[in-house]
Amino acid sequence: MLPAPIPLALIDDHTLFRSALADMLAGDARFEVVVQAAHGAEYLRAVQGGVQVAVAVVDLHMPIMDGFETIAWIRDHAPGTRAVALSFDLSEEVRQRALKAGACGFLRKDTTKDHFLAALMQVAVVGQLPPDAAQHDQRAEQAQSRSELLAKLSQRELEYMRLLCANGDSTAEQLAAQMQVGVRTVDGYREGAYRKCQVHSRAGLVAFAYKWGLYP
Repeated sequence: MLPAPIPLALIDDHTLFRSALADMLAGDARFEVVVQAAHGAEYLRAVQGGVQVAVAVVDLHMPIMDGFETIAWIRDHAPGTRAVALSFDLSEEVRQRALKAGACGFLRKDTTKDHFLAALMQVAVVGQLPPDAAQHDQRAEQAQSRSELLAKLSQRELEYMRLLCANGDSTAEQLAAQMQVGVRTVDGYREGAYRKCQVHSRAGLVAFAYKWGLYP
């Protein structure tokens, strides 16, 4: 008999990025996303309604109730839930603030899929995420790959991706108006970005942009 999946919460105000994470986790039988929230207050309403969460992945920078407040609330009111801080900000100040609030680990938003899934298992089973000794080498490799990627994408394709990240619900017509071009031209930017980033959807493109630090 297979073990019950680990119930997860994804707390992030960027809807497309959060949806992309949920889609990725849906393909892994070890996990089940039971809560998706855009900020801490929304998460509180869900768990106070009775939803049980083992691991909460918490973006640090959110409106209304940010990640630091959310993690501190989890520490004080939900000791059975382990919180993992998620951010692009690598500063030691932010890291220490998150750990002081009660985070049991810290993950960068541009980490690899395998590292992300392994970290969730580590937190769920062990309860703590140790510092990654290979992180510096990984960052160097990622910096090289990012430079190669940026060389492939045109400035207009990058602009399209950033606008999509900032305005995920925008239609092609709205994006075209913002870029001051026709809809067919925007379609060309989209298809070019899809091809070069090897993705097939808007959500995939947004997740890719976050992973490689192309936005913000």
